[in-house]
Amino acid sequence: MAEVIHLDVGDTAPDFTLPASNGGNISLRDYFGKKRVVLYFYPKDDTSGCTKEACSFRDNIVDIEAKDTVVFGVSPDSLKSHDNFIGKFDLNFPLLSDEGHKVAEAYGAWGEKSMYGKKYMGVIRKTFVIGKDGKLEHVFHKVDADGHGKEILDLLDK
Repeated sequence: MAEVIHLDVGDTAPDFTLPASNGGNISLRDYFGKKRVVLYFYPKDDTSGCTKEACSFRDNIVDIEAKDTVVFGVSPDSLKSHDNFIGKFDLNFPLLSDEGHKVAEAYGAWGEKSMYGKKYMGVIRKTFVIGKDGKLEHVFHKVDADGHGKEILDLLDK
């Protein structure tokens, strides 16, 4: 099993390019010097915790964007799955498809999980706030999905 990466405040955020639900690709480097980026990793579209987290970002996105910040949700789901999730819950920010989970691995958001005593590999819910300089400003290694968008907004207000 590959060693899990551990990123922390002050580290340079790994660059990536992923297909986005709003069409085309999103590259992190395109935001350097322009906007702060909130990159949150979640396990699966349209599941209870992931829906709570996405809806929390949806409900706070206008205020988050007013802080010169963009939000991207990342999961291994396909763009078709993302489109269905966005439509069902009226999500107002792009979801990125990391089907090979390479970006999740680079951020330490892919690893061994356990459910009902069964071990498996999957997305570990984490959030990274990346500054305009490409450095990590804040890292949430443990995320409470409920109200996480408000938690990020409160952090940006500090």
